[in-house]
Amino acid sequence: MTLRVDAVVLDIDGVLVDVADSYRRAIVESVERVYDTTVEREVIQQFKDAGGFNNDWELTYALALYALAREAGFPLSVETFTGKVEASGGGLSAAETVVADHLDPHDREQVYAEWDRERLRDVFQQLYLGAELYRDLEGGDPDPDVAGEGFIHDEPTLLAPDTRDDLLERFDVGVVTGRPAAEADIALDRVDLDIPEDHRFTMDDWEAGKPHPHALTTLAERFDAGAVAFVGDTLDDVETAVNAAEADPERDYYGVGVLTGGLTGTEGRRKYEEAGATAVIETINDLPALVEPRR
Repeated sequence: MTLRVDAVVLDIDGVLVDVADSYRRAIVESVERVYDTTVEREVIQQFKDAGGFNNDWELTYALALYALAREAGFPLSVETFTGKVEASGGGLSAAETVVADHLDPHDREQVYAEWDRERLRDVFQQLYLGAELYRDLEGGDPDPDVAGEGFIHDEPTLLAPDTRDDLLERFDVGVVTGRPAAEADIALDRVDLDIPEDHRFTMDDWEAGKPHPHALTTLAERFDAGAVAFVGDTLDDVETAVNAAEADPERDYYGVGVLTGGLTGTEGRRKYEEAGATAVIETINDLPALVEPRR
């Protein structure tokens, strides 16, 4: 298969850098530190697959809410819970709805009284950024018992230099990520990928988030591209391309899944294909062989 495109748009996490020991570790450890509750890393992918959790802070909130609800007698397993979240539209608001539907009013009130999203976010940022970057980017004084070197420094690069150079030479290249802008800059610097501000969308630019197609269709318009390949590591990424094709039928949008994030192996490939992926590749470094310029 060869995809003929004018532009390539890339997600960052799980595509350009490996976040297994950074963002995903911060999710688990934030819940553990705030609520003394152990969460298995595998559960993160079940929440991701339910959709609507492109924002890792919100995924952390949802995991904490589920853990608190379970302690209050919430009867649903993770599999059943995330299935109902997906059926309810995905994301944090759906998780809240499912919890509310399965707890009596007294227990629900107790859970929500304990659920401290502000504290979870603060712990997450301290763990992820480390003391120095937390002070610079968040403007606060880190807790020495929480903030260390920062998990952000444990993100191996996935994008090879020759892949980067090939894509930049042959295509317009953009970025759509759920990262805050400052954290996106750090990752892009790490892989030496210079993307102008008007060719990328971060959390700070775009309230809706993936899988809403606005960012992708806007970049296609800015590039004056007739066909765009969007490469990501989650089902939300693939669905962003699917939604873009529906919203902007004058252009072609191809969702390309990589197997270097939470979705891996044969099962990951199957899930991508069921979500509407045009292609699935092992790593971002297989992309140059998949795409050719249209003009």
